[in-house]
Amino acid sequence: MAINGVASVSRRDKVEAGGLDRPVRTCVGCRSRAVQSDLVRLVAEGTVITPDTRGRRPGRGAYLHDDRRCFELAVRRRVWARAFRSRDGEGSTAWDLSRVEALIEATPGGRSGRRSG
Repeated sequence: MAINGVASVSRRDKVEAGGLDRPVRTCVGCRSRAVQSDLVRLVAEGTVITPDTRGRRPGRGAYLHDDRRCFELAVRRRVWARAFRSRDGEGSTAWDLSRVEALIEATPGGRSGRRSG
């Protein structure tokens, strides 16, 4: 709901940390809620899913912990079409996840020290 052109955010969508309210998002893999800065934003460009590490790419984003287990859960649950509200890649093999896999593999141990629920 927008008030005077400003989107209102409910209190439950923010976490207070050190006196600051911080946005909270849900990991599409493990389904746990975490502070947005602890998750990697993913954006679909056609059927290619691209990590948006700067958070600047246009389009609907989905969030994932930088953790191999969360990635594998997301793949197993086939969350991509639902997360991106798309019918283009409904089949389990239609999405190109190579860029996301490369990002996770680049992280030592497939983990960046972030908790994944």
